[in-house]
Amino acid sequence: MDFHESPKVRTLRQVVGEFVEKEVIPLEPLLRREGFSAMLPRLERLREKARETGLFAAFMPEEWGGAGLTLVEFAHMSEALGRSPLGHYAFNCQAPDVGNMEVLLRYGTPEQKERFLRPLVRGEVRSCFTMTEPEHAGSNPVWLSTTAKKDGEEWVLRGHKWFATGADGAAFAICMATTNPDAERPHARASMVLVPTDTVGFERLGNLSIMGDRGGDWASHGEVSYVDARVPLSNLLGGEGMGFLIAQERLGPGRIHHCMRWVGVCERAFDILCRHAATRELSPGKPLGTRQMVQQWIAESRAEIHAARLMVLHAAWKIEHEGASAAREEIALIKFTVARTMQRVLDRTLQALGGLGMTDDTPIAFWWAHERAARIYDGADEVHIESVARRILTSYGMKKSG
Repeated sequence: MDFHESPKVRTLRQVVGEFVEKEVIPLEPLLRREGFSAMLPRLERLREKARETGLFAAFMPEEWGGAGLTLVEFAHMSEALGRSPLGHYAFNCQAPDVGNMEVLLRYGTPEQKERFLRPLVRGEVRSCFTMTEPEHAGSNPVWLSTTAKKDGEEWVLRGHKWFATGADGAAFAICMATTNPDAERPHARASMVLVPTDTVGFERLGNLSIMGDRGGDWASHGEVSYVDARVPLSNLLGGEGMGFLIAQERLGPGRIHHCMRWVGVCERAFDILCRHAATRELSPGKPLGTRQMVQQWIAESRAEIHAARLMVLHAAWKIEHEGASAAREEIALIKFTVARTMQRVLDRTLQALGGLGMTDDTPIAFWWAHERAARIYDGADEVHIESVARRILTSYGMKKSG
């Protein structure tokens, strides 16, 4: 792996970094004070400015309106955008839309791409992804009650989903549903189906209250019910029974996006920590940073952030050169390592800020509440840790047991 940053990456980081500092971060107080929905007119103007950089939906190929960035290049951009809760949305790189775009690009039919992908890339609509079910453990994704059954030329969907990020206001959903319940392999039982949200039978029951906040529009997590929702058979995404294959391919690059965003969160928190330690005086002439404990927080945070960044860039490099299946261990390692790094850095920063850290005068309290989920979604820490350990022990000759 070459650690040299190309001129393209250096320019990318500079352009995006300056945009975030000058255009995005100044809007954060409004987000914390009034919420996402109240900001939509301003955010649309922000997105227009972001388009002018040529980096809107930059991970998409140029022929689709993106900048054609490689996964490693976009990883650097994701870090820069991660310095603000609004960064990825400003550039149309936010989850779940980014993953849905990648899936549609690879598996969508020409008709599906024109109807669903093109307006999504342009930022004219948003989407959501409905997979998790409240009745079943998310750590066992093959256990799904939602079904999609054929009836003539239509799929009929029945089921209950939640934690559908951005379902509020989304134009369509990608639904993971069981289509082949009798398939011998559990991972071949589900498929992905495209469901416009104006479909009769698609019901958004409301937004879940997350850490005391129901949010709105994209900044929300919806509960959805499929009540005999009918869509054409042509809305199948990929082949029948390919749901989990597509999901795994979606999650590989998706974890790079998330992890580098978390590195960006860490860098912003670290900057706040260091500025506070250098300027906040405990008594005249004695700043907080003179305390050995605070110096330890700073040194350990710097080392952990640096290590996390290198781990993620290596995983992205391996996906690019060898494919997601060859990088399964690296992808699992970064998922729980970087999520925990972010939690430690945020915790140290909040502790150093004291009462200030509990207020909404900085983004730390927001991230402390909303990023705790990083250790749960896209596979809980424990699931990734177990899978990595089992793979390692198998290479030492340990046999599988029930």
